[in-house]
Amino acid sequence: MKRALFLLGALAACSNQPLQSDWERAHLSEMVEEDVAPPPRYPRAADLVPVDVPGPAGVQFFIDPTTLSVGKDHVVRYVLVGRSSGGAGNVSFEGIRCSPREFRLYAFGRSDGTWGGAAGPWQSPRSADVSRARRALAQGYFCADGFPVRDAGEAAAALRRAPPARQIAD
Repeated sequence: MKRALFLLGALAACSNQPLQSDWERAHLSEMVEEDVAPPPRYPRAADLVPVDVPGPAGVQFFIDPTTLSVGKDHVVRYVLVGRSSGGAGNVSFEGIRCSPREFRLYAFGRSDGTWGGAAGPWQSPRSADVSRARRALAQGYFCADGFPVRDAGEAAAALRRAPPARQIAD
């Protein structure tokens, strides 16, 4: 038995094709790799649209609709701007995968209007690093009923109308 397992392992190692299950072979054409998405232009204050995020007062969130995109990979990408009442702010280029609901940070905005940092891992909504704003974007704007908006126009329209009144799950 050990010899048979060794031979099977040796044959697999010699193959130049990765091992695939029957399901993978049957559904290979349905699998979509994540698009490579370079950061969009840096957001302009005049383009920002406020996002309704329930939670503590003193922090406002905005999306620049000109940066919205929905890739072939069904990831909704956007630039999120957060500002405190004291004037401090954060700018980030991010993505949401609606099914499964996951969030990814692609780049941070720098004070000189450029992008920096490397793309982070996909994170679940339960992650400590995933903010209420990201959950609000998924639930109220970009992932209605678990499905992504179809395109940037639909995403922008969702931002411009008030989201349904509901509690954003932690």
